[in-house]
Amino acid sequence: MTVTVETLEKLERKITLTLPVLNVQSEVQARLKKLARTVKMDGFRPGKVPMNVVTQRYGYSVHYEVMNDKVGEAFANAANEAKLRVAGQPRITEKESSPEGELTFDAVFEVYPDVKISDLSGADVLKVSAEVTDAAIDKTIDILRKQRRTFSQRPHDAAAEAGDRATVDFEGKIDGEVFPGGKAEDFQFILGDGQMLKEFEDATQGMKSGESKTFQMVFPADYHGKEVAGKTADFMVTVKKIEAAHLPDVNEAMAKSLGIADATVEGLRADVRKNLEREVKVRLLSRNKQAVMDALIAAAELDLPTSAVQSEITRLMEGTRADLKQRGMKDADTTPMPDDIFRPQAERRVRLGLVVAELVRANSLQAKPEQIKAHIEELAASYEKPADVMRWYYGDNNRLAEVEAIVMENNVTEFVMSRAKISEKSLSFDELMAQN
Repeated sequence: MTVTVETLEKLERKITLTLPVLNVQSEVQARLKKLARTVKMDGFRPGKVPMNVVTQRYGYSVHYEVMNDKVGEAFANAANEAKLRVAGQPRITEKESSPEGELTFDAVFEVYPDVKISDLSGADVLKVSAEVTDAAIDKTIDILRKQRRTFSQRPHDAAAEAGDRATVDFEGKIDGEVFPGGKAEDFQFILGDGQMLKEFEDATQGMKSGESKTFQMVFPADYHGKEVAGKTADFMVTVKKIEAAHLPDVNEAMAKSLGIADATVEGLRADVRKNLEREVKVRLLSRNKQAVMDALIAAAELDLPTSAVQSEITRLMEGTRADLKQRGMKDADTTPMPDDIFRPQAERRVRLGLVVAELVRANSLQAKPEQIKAHIEELAASYEKPADVMRWYYGDNNRLAEVEAIVMENNVTEFVMSRAKISEKSLSFDELMAQN
């Protein structure tokens, strides 16, 4: 076998492969003979099917398999010999056979690029910080209280107000026709919780049990129900019951109901603080990691392999279809989705993956076993039985690989932060929590 490598443009390469015909033919015959020992055909005993019959029935498919195997093997050997890092699958085309009894193929493919990362001391990274305040703890405890509120029916002549639970019948029409989801009976919602559009809540507020009201409501242009988005509906609502909310007191009983080990108000606040600090740490790490990745992309020069971008587009498209299907979209598998919708995200992912891989390789930033263990221990600490969580992670290679990737990204973040120009910004707790 002889190999030639030709550089086409940028990352594209071409390898010309030649295979002796006799090698292919002998392998085909060897496989057919092996097949003949076990093949079953009507009219013949197992292992007694004549070779010419086996060849007639299976010759083409066996020849196809051998050619695939031989060409694939030849390509892998040639790429390895030339020390090429192949990106994606090669496009292989057969050329005319040579008089010397050789089969010739052209394999066109892409290689991974050389990644050049400029001096990171010139990179600008915005590092954000935030603290868990007493106000944040109070707000969280209020949420916990709301989750455990109870309701009692208010007097018949009491007007509905914010915080009350209303039970209503309603019917909405657009151009005189009831629209899907526009009608309900004994529907419950809490005024002020944002479950219903503000106009609906405003219309219900102040009404008493047994009262009815008609009003118009304009659906927002970006409303999730596309069939009514931006349209004006005529509603009729009848209030059937108004219930007042009762929030539990912040005391030892509440702490106990939440399973707090130290069932005191102080113990409750300490537990909430610990959980919020854990959440703040995760969000800060995510934000700062994102800033680092943005800086890395800006500092890197590289060509993107088209095949890798296309593979990422396919993955993103498949993920979107699966998500739509899970949400109940019936034609999710056939809905047209142009590649360009996913291309910017796919290109960023491929670019970032190559840049991070080069930085990890050049600076030995791989996740170490002790780092992986420490990260899993931290994850497990928030659960009732940490040892079970540890076993869950270590019992599956895919889960371990996910943790390894996170730890590696953390190593990259710390590495870049230690070299880049850092500007710091303090966020309030609410600002941090409001951002995705």
